[in-house]
Amino acid sequence: MIITDVKVFLRPAEPLKAFANIVIDDVFIIKNIKIIEGKNGLFVAMPSQKNKNGEYRDIAHPLNTDTRNEIEKLILDKYNETVKSEAE
Repeated sequence: MIITDVKVFLRPAEPLKAFANIVIDDVFIIKNIKIIEGKNGLFVAMPSQKNKNGEYRDIAHPLNTDTRNEIEKLILDKYNETVKSEAE
């Protein structure tokens, strides 16, 4: 699996900093990944949906830590790049 594209869409709200979309192998897209400012810094939250009990459940997510870390790094790198280019 190769992440072939990452797009970040900045938001002026707090704690939500941005949304991100990733494309996998140029054939599969995951939209509405959230970049959130938490107590310990930025983190990535996968797309979720509210169930009947009112709880939110991820509707798409990595199945292992290595993949999660790779996706998070790529998204946060692109976020930082986007923030920097917006500031210039």
